[in-house]
Amino acid sequence: MKISIQHLTKVFPSREKKGKPVIAVNDLSIEIPSGKLVGLLGPSGCGKSTTLFMLSGLEAPTKGRILFDDQDVTTLAPERRGIGLVFQNYALYPHMTVAQNIMFPLTNMRIPKEEAKAKALDAARLVQIEDLMARKPSELSGGQQQRVAIARALVKMPNVLLLDEPLSNLDARLRLQTREEIKRIQRETGITTVFVTHDQEEAMSICDIMVVMKRGVVQQVGEPQSIYDNPSNLFVANFLGTPPINIFDGRIENGYVYIGDEIVMSTVAEDQLIKVGVRPEGFIYDPEGSLSLNVDHIEVMGRDKSIVSRHEASNKPTVRSIVDSDIVLPEQMGVLKFNLKPNKVFLFNAETEERI
Repeated sequence: MKISIQHLTKVFPSREKKGKPVIAVNDLSIEIPSGKLVGLLGPSGCGKSTTLFMLSGLEAPTKGRILFDDQDVTTLAPERRGIGLVFQNYALYPHMTVAQNIMFPLTNMRIPKEEAKAKALDAARLVQIEDLMARKPSELSGGQQQRVAIARALVKMPNVLLLDEPLSNLDARLRLQTREEIKRIQRETGITTVFVTHDQEEAMSICDIMVVMKRGVVQQVGEPQSIYDNPSNLFVANFLGTPPINIFDGRIENGYVYIGDEIVMSTVAEDQLIKVGVRPEGFIYDPEGSLSLNVDHIEVMGRDKSIVSRHEASNKPTVRSIVDSDIVLPEQMGVLKFNLKPNKVFLFNAETEERI
């Protein structure tokens, strides 16, 4: 099922008498290919959950259209859209067993009991909880409850699966395990899936396509690695990456990029004040290098060494550079010099923050 979102806008009235209306989603237009897992990614308040609720029919758009394939579903009730919806808090019925929770949508559709039982068992097998069917939600772990919620959403074989921050209530180990399960289930079913998250590592690990949002506006759409390698603006560059990108105040002068008084690379861009973004893996240790960093300490992380340092032009308290663990560094830290990998350096206009 292909999803077309056309100029979608959602405006909420102000909670204050004379306050301005809040534009939660602003003229959003994207195409979601059939059978893909798409992540809506951004900080709290960026409009990603509001977008999901408009896709589900729980929120009505102020303007714009939503099409599932060629059918306009903008004004259709949620139950007529052929969607499965999984909430952040699972929303399981505590008095029902796992089997009854999974069967609930089918019961509402008046599916015969035996057929509903068979479909519920198939959905439970898909998420690997078939041995928990007689338990109540209170007897399950958070990860198991989340699987029940997913099975309930899948049991009627929806055309579109919508997941609203489905992993945020799980601990780190369960988050990793469950996101792998969501990817497996999505691939096995081929259901077009929209996944809302504020966790960029989560989105990058399982999504086919990412939609990065800020204050209701789409910043960039593309494959996760492509966005990481080619951020369109400073916000996207800052939002993606662990450890985060290093940002320096810089300038372009006579065809050269300066950080402080040091020339770090050449460019064909015109003279201007800039922000220089350097991914942690973009540093090459070189005693004759072009960029000097005041090293505080080094953290050995198995296959890598993380060099924590300072620079007066850095926008953050520390600069973090990652080099291979085989690199031999001087015993006396002090000032170390580095060259930069051109494909890991991004230049942004200091005023607009757009990529140069």
